[in-house]
Amino acid sequence: MTIRIIVADDHSVVRQGLKMFLALDDELEVIGEASNGAEALQLAHQLKPDVILMDLLMPVMDGITAIGTIRRELPDIEVIALTSVLEDASVIGAVRAGAIGYLLKDTQADELIRSIKAAAQGQVQLAPQAAARLMREVRAPESPESLTERETEVLRLLASGKANKEIALALIIGEKTVKTHVSNILAKLGVQSRTQAALYAVRIGLVSAVSQG
Repeated sequence: MTIRIIVADDHSVVRQGLKMFLALDDELEVIGEASNGAEALQLAHQLKPDVILMDLLMPVMDGITAIGTIRRELPDIEVIALTSVLEDASVIGAVRAGAIGYLLKDTQADELIRSIKAAAQGQVQLAPQAAARLMREVRAPESPESLTERETEVLRLLASGKANKEIALALIIGEKTVKTHVSNILAKLGVQSRTQAALYAVRIGLVSAVSQG
């Protein structure tokens, strides 16, 4: 099945370059382009893509604000921050807003394609430098609600880079049940995204590392 993508970047040459490059893969299709966060939000509502590649530093509405709004209003759309910025505030802000991935613009072409396909399946994708910065920030909740044994299994698989479908197969449960478990995990941990939950799992030693593409 083709993965439908919106590219949001205020530089036309970047959008065109990504569009031409992604068109080389039969499984990917760029269905829209946005030059700022507000346009990305509007297009997301109109076109319902699978994945949005979102620059962070854009006029009118910045990428982090756009990510947060899209994830609240259109939770089925996954957003990857694709940026040249590697500042703690940007990395943490994007992940807190709900980005499933944080990649730098110097990411290798084949790695970017893998990350888009993985994100479409609900897998966390972090550049190693971004993961390192996030790990410094992640704190265990003051008094998190206890996860059930099954929720702990789901969190471990999620943090290991497994998509919902793979988690369902591994645990012999339905994909909808996995989604319910993930929602419960986020609520109990007091986090907004799978990415934050995965980093929490690393912090408490449930897994050794977060998938990095």
